[in-house]
Amino acid sequence: MRSLPELNRIKKLGDQYSESLSDLIRVEILGEVGTQENRFPLISFQVGTTDRKQPTFALFGGVHGLEHVGTHVVLAYLEALFAQLKWEKSFKKLFEEVRLVSIPLVNPVGMFMNRRSNGNGVDLNRNAPIEGEDPIWLAGGHRYGSFLPWFRGHEGSPMEKEAQILTDYVERELFEASFSLALDCHSGFGIEDRLWYPYAKSKKPFPRINQALKMKELLDQSYPYHVYRVEPQSKNYTTHGDLWDYLFDRHFNRYADKNIFLPWTLEMGSWQWVRKNPSQIFLARGPFNPIKPHRYKRIMRRHVILIDFLLKATLNHGSWLK
Repeated sequence: MRSLPELNRIKKLGDQYSESLSDLIRVEILGEVGTQENRFPLISFQVGTTDRKQPTFALFGGVHGLEHVGTHVVLAYLEALFAQLKWEKSFKKLFEEVRLVSIPLVNPVGMFMNRRSNGNGVDLNRNAPIEGEDPIWLAGGHRYGSFLPWFRGHEGSPMEKEAQILTDYVERELFEASFSLALDCHSGFGIEDRLWYPYAKSKKPFPRINQALKMKELLDQSYPYHVYRVEPQSKNYTTHGDLWDYLFDRHFNRYADKNIFLPWTLEMGSWQWVRKNPSQIFLARGPFNPIKPHRYKRIMRRHVILIDFLLKATLNHGSWLK
């Protein structure tokens, strides 16, 4: 039976720290998906206070199976964080007032099979029951069938198991928080690293545009030489079925007067990696991942600063949202 290195890495991380840091780190198996020969758990981590009303930052990766780099960025951050929690007293103190939750690998079957979709041929980030406005043909999501990429699933069908697990998890862990940020890590578009805020479904400003722009201003002031283009996803294209549009709308309709939830997407500019190493275009994962070792290490280092910033922004939201 062939194993999945990313999942082995997740399991090792849980085994290594769930006992020695049991007062801070909790590991949970949310469900299981698989093929006829292999079964894979969806594993989550919760760090810090158990009070779900406290400010909460969430990290996700591997929604698209070909985009290994997203899961790797999440794991690189978690591995560094957990190692520091063993000796860094100020970090431990910080997590008395803030929570971090994460599913590092949402689509293990897709990653195992080297495909964008899940095991049923469905693109999980086109799978939510939400309609986009004039999305790009095919790539914006379609219902022709799983023989083409970006398949949304058949009309009227329930969400795929992975998408439903993600939705349930976000609703459980983030919706009651006084303030919450989510970062979903992707690759495969453009030559620049982008931070996208909703909507993907529409070019109309979304209801939390003022808060999103305040966070952009905070990032610009805190790190004036950062590499990210901060913009709404719809500036580039619109889609059907975006999971984060769906979750944002569900939260806003129920909690708009109580708290704030801001989902973000990190879209790493993988076309730059291909431009510097054109031969990798012929590899299944080539258009989505840094192949050269030095480039891979650089990407793992680069985004730690952003993730650390987002965690601190979550904790200190009261000071910059005024």
